[in-house]
Amino acid sequence: MIRDPQDLNRYTASERANHWVVGISFILLALSGLAFFHPAFFPLTQLFGGPVWTRILHPYVGVVMALAFLIIFVRFWRLNVMRAMDWAWLSKVKTMVDGNDHDMPEQGKYNGGQKALFWLLALCMLLMAVSGIAIWRAWFGFEITAVRLGAVVHAAVGALMIGLIMVHIYAAIWVKGTVRAMWYGTVTRGWAKQHHRGWYRQVTGK
Repeated sequence: MIRDPQDLNRYTASERANHWVVGISFILLALSGLAFFHPAFFPLTQLFGGPVWTRILHPYVGVVMALAFLIIFVRFWRLNVMRAMDWAWLSKVKTMVDGNDHDMPEQGKYNGGQKALFWLLALCMLLMAVSGIAIWRAWFGFEITAVRLGAVVHAAVGALMIGLIMVHIYAAIWVKGTVRAMWYGTVTRGWAKQHHRGWYRQVTGK
């Protein structure tokens, strides 16, 4: 892709790599987790070399995703602190979904929806990590009640995360120009001014 010198840098190469490690890990975990969630999805184990390897690999990939997400959290939590303008943005989100995003409250690098998703995913990651440890019987030996509770929490939160990530992907595709930010690290000035005016003014001084 030929870069326009007027484009704005949104993500560094390391930030994009961090995001893709989390994203790819999540896809692998969703597929392997679904394989054990319901018999209809059991054939998915063949993607990992069979049910034994699926069961072995799933928790280790989970560790990779948890650590990669922790790095993302440390990097971006300050930018995702909810402010009054973010709640105002969320209160008008239906207007935006209906196709009119020209009168939305001014936003910084992330809008209210992105921030809400960030904190929901952070909470989900914490619950997945704790419940995952509880049911990882190859390394830990918790009492059976804790294991059963962990399994229920792990499955329920995993289903919720799949839904949240589907919303995340849909929103990225729906807002034209968003995906290129994670591929190439840049966005056009028009995109920034339209969707993140506060951030646009901050990085351009206009």
